[in-house]
Amino acid sequence: MENKGIADVFTEIADILDIQGENPFRVRSYRSAARTIEDLGQNLQSMVKAGKNLEEIPGIGKSIREKIEEIISTGRCHLLEELRAQVPAGVTELLKLEGLGPKKVKILYDQLSVDSLDRLEKAALAGRLRNLAGMGLKTEAKILTSIEKYRAGIGRFKLSVGFIYAQALLEYLKEVPGVKRLDPAGSFRRRKETIGDLDILAICGKACKVMDRFTEYGDVAEVLSQGETKSSVRLQCGLQVDVRVLEEESYGAALHYFTGSKAHNVAIRERAKESGLKINEYGVFRSKDEKRLSGATEEEVFKAVGLPFIPPELREDRGEIQAAGKDMLPRLIDLADIRGDLQMHTTASDGKNSIAEMAQRAKEMGYFYIAITDHSKAVRVAGGLDEKELARHLKAIDKVNAQSPGIYILKGVEVDILPDGSLDLKDDILKECQVVLAAVHSRFNMEEGEMTRRIIKALKNPNVNILAHPTGRLILEREAYKVNLKEVIQAAIDYGVILEINAYPDRLDLRDVDARMAKELGAKLVISTDAHSAAQLELMKFGVFTARRGWVEAKDVINTLPLEELFKFLR
Repeated sequence: MENKGIADVFTEIADILDIQGENPFRVRSYRSAARTIEDLGQNLQSMVKAGKNLEEIPGIGKSIREKIEEIISTGRCHLLEELRAQVPAGVTELLKLEGLGPKKVKILYDQLSVDSLDRLEKAALAGRLRNLAGMGLKTEAKILTSIEKYRAGIGRFKLSVGFIYAQALLEYLKEVPGVKRLDPAGSFRRRKETIGDLDILAICGKACKVMDRFTEYGDVAEVLSQGETKSSVRLQCGLQVDVRVLEEESYGAALHYFTGSKAHNVAIRERAKESGLKINEYGVFRSKDEKRLSGATEEEVFKAVGLPFIPPELREDRGEIQAAGKDMLPRLIDLADIRGDLQMHTTASDGKNSIAEMAQRAKEMGYFYIAITDHSKAVRVAGGLDEKELARHLKAIDKVNAQSPGIYILKGVEVDILPDGSLDLKDDILKECQVVLAAVHSRFNMEEGEMTRRIIKALKNPNVNILAHPTGRLILEREAYKVNLKEVIQAAIDYGVILEINAYPDRLDLRDVDARMAKELGAKLVISTDAHSAAQLELMKFGVFTARRGWVEAKDVINTLPLEELFKFLR
């Protein structure tokens, strides 16, 4: 079982306990364990088999360790089964709806016997929610909208989840004798923020047992089909995975075809027709006599239609073919271009690691600088800092810097933008920070004009350097708040504020299309992880993927700069 599957068990335990009104500290311990497991760089099952003590992992105590071992050895968790028997299965699913927390779910269940999406929808359509405590006509309407959006996302998985399963499967299949090459394709290879399934292409030698090996994978819940050249399975998490075995001579054409997007492929085929060619998953052919011309590599496919190689992230038919034809493709940013991370949190607010621990991990990753940006006081649930606490925290950062950790630590804060557009901390303390991120963490339901004015007022504050996660969305969980993003971007340019591409996999905010708009308008960007643990610093790649999909280059991103140039830019 992959770490994600184990983490999901603890998340569900926490959800049920939350609905039951259990001790908040107990609920928090299970949620914390789930996050720790998801962030873990090592496979828990391998660690258990190797006899490693899981209690050495921060946040994993005796009780959690015993449950992990139970899940790995039996595939079950007694506590979860016990809790599931106490609450109908559909109740926990209600928590996935935007705007519904444990308290409201409990009210719906206790007072209206709502135990599924269908029953909730019927109750809302019948007008039975508006008279419940803490609800009303607006809540009722929002719930119906949330149900619609949630259903639209069923069967979709965040890119980060796809990464977990893709990496594990690729490592597993590489061990099969005779496997010469393996590549993921589809929306995963294009690094879309969500994926519907996972395609893996392979080149194998004769008598290779890759299909047998694939269908015998330990995380397979159901074998959907099995053949010599294509097999499909459904994993325990619900993700469908297809493996295709291809001939070497057509591998490049197939990789291009199965990577997509459909719109990009159609445009390439139309371009091929103009040159008397036909392109499909088997190769490049001359139309008049079906003679095969090429197709072993993707480069051959693009060359056949007079184009240079187009990176997979750009293949959405958003102008990449025209740009390639004019030799005007951007030199996309790469993970190696990143010199530092300018948003992260420590134990001073809601992080899991100290200043020194975050700095040490960043140094190991080859970074030259980081910014410590713990929350301000408005985010009480995250242990946000008031002016006096932040002053002490900044001194603590100075102290770690003085110990010469081999990486420079910028003093920062993530300050809340209050509903009226003012900031949550006084200017006097903000002036002491080298990096000030401003962010919206409350009142997401404002009208567009009101939210736009709120954010722009904050950007006018001369202490603000970065607008963090500018639209507030959570992928498959919460829609972006209503805001005129073009006006916000222009204000950021006017007031010298940098826009963040938040690399945290739940956010990826700015979105790819928004990042491209910001770049084209002339804004500067920063890619930051929003890490709440040292392990989460590894999430930077997801922000880079989003930036690449947005046609972003290294020159557009401030944390590709050397430290001295970064200082000049921030000043």
